[in-house]
Amino acid sequence: MVRIAAIHYLNTIPFIYGLEAKMAPGAVAMQFCTPSESAAMLREDRADVGIMPVGAVPELADPHIISDWCIGATGKVASVVLCSGRPIEEVEEIQLDVDSRTSVLLTRYLCREKWGIAPRFVPFDSTRQSIDPTACQLLIGDKALLHAPEFPYVYDLAEEWISLKGLPFVFAAWTANKPLDPQFIETFNQALEYGIRHIPEAVAKYNHQFPGDYACQYLQENISFALDREKRAGLTEFWRVALEKLTPREWV
Repeated sequence: MVRIAAIHYLNTIPFIYGLEAKMAPGAVAMQFCTPSESAAMLREDRADVGIMPVGAVPELADPHIISDWCIGATGKVASVVLCSGRPIEEVEEIQLDVDSRTSVLLTRYLCREKWGIAPRFVPFDSTRQSIDPTACQLLIGDKALLHAPEFPYVYDLAEEWISLKGLPFVFAAWTANKPLDPQFIETFNQALEYGIRHIPEAVAKYNHQFPGDYACQYLQENISFALDREKRAGLTEFWRVALEKLTPREWV
């Protein structure tokens, strides 16, 4: 049985639907978690494969991106946003969502290379701290979709990256921490594709916090699931600029 770290956000619902519909009984065991927990589970070998934040993939001793499907964006992603009570040029402190290393690295990079600011970076845990529309907070996943409208200024990080680099962005990729059987990988990818082809059914099946039409529109228009050549180029560039030029452990 292959242990899967599966993130419990709206944008992973098609993947979960496909895996539950198409994987043989007993072939996988899914454990639901946040993006940061998924990364930790793979690092600590508590899972074999997960939809892992790409900023954490290089931390694995033996990483293998096993799928041509991902959580990516070719335009506005809506669920990874920097929300602020004032214009970004006036921000002195940014509270960084602890749930995803990728979004933290991207925020730090955009601050330096696009916005030309050097704010203080502090961690933000929404399970212990409140959403504050007067502050500047990096929000990801469902909390971003729910709370971004409360802020006067919202910066979509995928849009900001694309305007700067002219490349799409990959937030998370299906990654294994060891070689897996090729037959399993083929079946796994077929299941993921099945879920992506059946987004309305996936939205209808699972409990979430959003109207069905809104959820379908978000998954079909904001999330780009194919890990194609352009997204791989964007991912390579992100690894180059975010992991070589920044010191991401500095604030942790």
